[in-house]
Amino acid sequence: MNDFVLLLLAYSTVIFAVSLLGGKLSAIVTLTHTRTHLVMSFVAGFLLGVAMYHLLLHSLEDIPGPHAGEIAVGCVVLGVIMMIVLLRLFRFHQHEFDQDPVQVSDHDGQHGHPDQHGHLDQHGHQAATVVNPRSVFGVATGLGLHTITEGIALGASMRMGLIHNESAILVGLGVFLAIMLHKPLDAYSIIGLMRVSGYRNQTCTLTNIGFALLCPLITVLTFFGVGLLSQFNELHVVGYVMAFAAGVFLCIALSDLLPEIQFHSHDRGILVLAFLIGVGLAYALFHFESETMHGLEMLDTHIH
Repeated sequence: MNDFVLLLLAYSTVIFAVSLLGGKLSAIVTLTHTRTHLVMSFVAGFLLGVAMYHLLLHSLEDIPGPHAGEIAVGCVVLGVIMMIVLLRLFRFHQHEFDQDPVQVSDHDGQHGHPDQHGHLDQHGHQAATVVNPRSVFGVATGLGLHTITEGIALGASMRMGLIHNESAILVGLGVFLAIMLHKPLDAYSIIGLMRVSGYRNQTCTLTNIGFALLCPLITVLTFFGVGLLSQFNELHVVGYVMAFAAGVFLCIALSDLLPEIQFHSHDRGILVLAFLIGVGLAYALFHFESETMHGLEMLDTHIH
């Protein structure tokens, strides 16, 4: 138990630090279009792999009854539905934005005009998100709810490792890495949006700190909150949460990937490669985790 608590605190500290850094970078670094989508493709691939190999497969071990697979898929679908509704309501999952409501920039620095829906410029590229002070609340709310879901997923995955075997300390590693890689992009987006919208530096700093604290706080509350249940109910709740989180992570990954595939034809090779590297890394981590846990189980069997 003590090892898990220490690891939980370490994960929370790192997530806080990288999120804070992502927000601060918005004041000193401007990501180019190509670099932004390269990072997004890699992170989306890793999120997709974590959703399938880490969250969904682990959830199937804990959901009871002969219809466990059907229930798990239902929870995944609910996670996807929730994210789609949030994206529709708040339109928060954008990592590019422009202060000028008339002109939008493509990856070559050229300018075009958005169509009546604001989706494409004259080159067929997806337009950057137009920002104004009124849009900040929606983005902050959407990213906040998204972050709460990530914290719940990490807390539940850590709790699952503790339930099954106190030596299974790697169970939450994939979820942690997915959040660690994705959180700077979210912080960069919301704080960059605030700066472009004209918010004061003090307000941006306080928002950055609050946003960085949200995921670690929810992670700790989930880990200890689920522990208040009986072990039987705890196991089932964790299974449902993991499957639901798999749907959330899957939707997040695809919301980054599909617009790029639909509206952009440049840099296809390197973006696909970055995506495949992300998926491969998630699978390699899952394979390493499985081998480690299997070895620990064999060791415990021999000892006893």
